[in-house]
Amino acid sequence: MAAPKIKSTALSITHKCRNILAAGWEAHLNTIKADAKGSKEEIYTSRVHYMIQKGTPYLIVPENDMHNINIVIDERGSLAVSSPIRGRVVSLLKSLNKMCPRVAMTGDVLRLKDSKVPIIVDSLKKAIMKEHEASSAASHGVAAILSSAGATCRSRSEGLLSLLNENSSYSIFKFDISSCVYIDSSGSSHNIELDSFEPPKPDLLMPFSAKLIDGINRSDSRRRALMLFCFEYFNVLTRNAVMLSMDHHGFDVLAKVPERASLGNVPHQYHWKEFRFTFKEPAKDAEDFCRTLVKLEEEVLASVKSYSGLG
Repeated sequence: MAAPKIKSTALSITHKCRNILAAGWEAHLNTIKADAKGSKEEIYTSRVHYMIQKGTPYLIVPENDMHNINIVIDERGSLAVSSPIRGRVVSLLKSLNKMCPRVAMTGDVLRLKDSKVPIIVDSLKKAIMKEHEASSAASHGVAAILSSAGATCRSRSEGLLSLLNENSSYSIFKFDISSCVYIDSSGSSHNIELDSFEPPKPDLLMPFSAKLIDGINRSDSRRRALMLFCFEYFNVLTRNAVMLSMDHHGFDVLAKVPERASLGNVPHQYHWKEFRFTFKEPAKDAEDFCRTLVKLEEEVLASVKSYSGLG
């Protein structure tokens, strides 16, 4: 007998936006070029780090970066944050003429009062150390997935830890958001209503999501489990599957499925399709997510064995 059908509830655009901001730590900041004579009406772009503190993005910018001069003349800026996923998912999306989803924001880049800077720096240090401690205390199963991720794939704490170790000086700015847009993998834009947008809160899942996804996708047995999920819960035979994204409420799978039934000796034509798997209860952290995933795998394997005569 088949396992109970899993719910497949699509995430709202605001949830997707929040997940990207919670998972990432790098962004591209755009400001208007300026010098002693004023604004040049040209755009200057560089990669900066960021953190979300009580719903507000704070930008961590090297003191020798031109943004420090630009905002003295013109505080207007824009910020682009891409999903931090790496590895085969990025290559697969490119082959499908798609891109990693991202969030684009406009607003004002505001210099902080001197009294506010130590508070933000302290919050950054505490967030980094909390995530580092969670990673160090991870169970064998979670640690194995994290360690199997590619060398270019990092958790947020690994990405930000360098800021604490370097001798370089940084400026911290507040980014006052005036508009926010979610851009999906097909390039379509979706406006976010700021009045109803709930910014990400500190958690111990999303900062590890990039490494967890890459670690899962590098495991043949894990990817076979994703294929079984598609068969068991959506009655779809797949040729390949990768985890596309994850969050507290579930995960998305990109699977290679047949376009239509094959006739006679006509070979199957395949295309890639997304499937959403929603947990019965939200996962609290990385440990809880992996525990729930393993439980799903065990349930599906038991179900397949029961009706295949192998049980």
